[in-house]
Amino acid sequence: MTAHILVIDDEPDIRNLMQEILEDEGFTVSVAKDGKTARQLRTEQPPDLILLDIWMPDIDGISLLKEWKEGGLLQDSPVIMLSGHGNVEIAVESTRLGAYDFIEKPLSISKLLLTIGRALKETNFIKENNELREQFITEPLGHSNIMLILRDQAHRINLHNTSILINGESGSGRTLFSRYIHQNSQDGPFIMMQVAGMNAESQAIELFGSQDNSLPARLEQAEGGTLFIKDIANMNNLIQSRLLSSLKNHSFLRTGSREPVPLNIRIIAAITTESDIRDLNEDLYYYLNVVSLKIPPLREHCEDVPELLEFYVNFFVNKDNLPYRRFTVAAQNLLRNYVWPGNIRELKNLVQRLLILGNTHTIDIDEIEPILDQQSTSILTSNSSIYDLPLREAREQFEKAYLEHQLQETGGNVSKMATKIGLERTHLYRKLRALNIDPKQLKK
Repeated sequence: MTAHILVIDDEPDIRNLMQEILEDEGFTVSVAKDGKTARQLRTEQPPDLILLDIWMPDIDGISLLKEWKEGGLLQDSPVIMLSGHGNVEIAVESTRLGAYDFIEKPLSISKLLLTIGRALKETNFIKENNELREQFITEPLGHSNIMLILRDQAHRINLHNTSILINGESGSGRTLFSRYIHQNSQDGPFIMMQVAGMNAESQAIELFGSQDNSLPARLEQAEGGTLFIKDIANMNNLIQSRLLSSLKNHSFLRTGSREPVPLNIRIIAAITTESDIRDLNEDLYYYLNVVSLKIPPLREHCEDVPELLEFYVNFFVNKDNLPYRRFTVAAQNLLRNYVWPGNIRELKNLVQRLLILGNTHTIDIDEIEPILDQQSTSILTSNSSIYDLPLREAREQFEKAYLEHQLQETGGNVSKMATKIGLERTHLYRKLRALNIDPKQLKK
């Protein structure tokens, strides 16, 4: 999703210049010449980030910043202060009141863009972890026999503070289950790193941080708690070796630094298939695989489907104020026999869609079947032909249908889709080309 930036400055030349530069960088930009206009625009369309000038005709930036802090409005919209007459006292006061950073005019465009990127990344990180925390508090793991056995394994694992390797299909609940393990064993933070779609340089900076400490290292953020590395098989081989060395030495080096940082964390890593093991550094694999857990796909504990359906109905009713709707017995039975290629994530999305689009109190088969038929990977019986295909062909068939569905859901917006599914945009474009998917054909 494209970030929305609000620029507040009384100088029209500077406003126009920043708008032009930021829009060229792919941002959506709103501009305000004074505090009154800024308040109005902020209410109409809350921005992801604010660039705020100190000196304005009706109210100074410090007073506006203080007003927003007292109103609890800085959590989702970091503020970067701008001033052509800055001094140390103003900079200190800005950061004390909650500003992310302070930049003096004349502006260095490279510094401004770098600071914006850091602020958005840190804010997104905080949002991700808050969502994960809320998700864990409420989401069930199911109470089928296979899930009860898995819970018992987790409790026995937690008697020992060992590394864990989780194997499970995408959407099967690997992240949720890793939080379950963490919550029942440690009081420290739970930090997640999603590797897929990142290049080697980005992996290194995100995992180990940087010399100037401009970006917090995931390893450092997880100190005293758990670092969950999702799809670790996609991690660069050199980064894997560096991670292994850090874990063995109980310290790590920030990128570009020679000063060791103490390390005391638990690692939970996730892979998608057994074949992913081939892409892991052999020594790292044995280090992580002290204990392994296999998260079953939803089709293997389909008796949990009615419970999950009811849970997500209540979840979206309470979270998004959507109208309550009840699945009929026939609808529940249909979905119990559905193969769920997208697992629990697909079930959650289906429930949300039905609540948004429906206008009756009940959800029956005739409303569900067209949605399932729309997805070429929808399979109503376990003996479907997809299971007779070689793994590579079956995976490509599912990926094509999955990506086409997500493009339709996001109106053909690749940037929005990349954020939604957690894939780096460049990697996503390559994947779409490889599968002969044209986003322009799927725009609403």
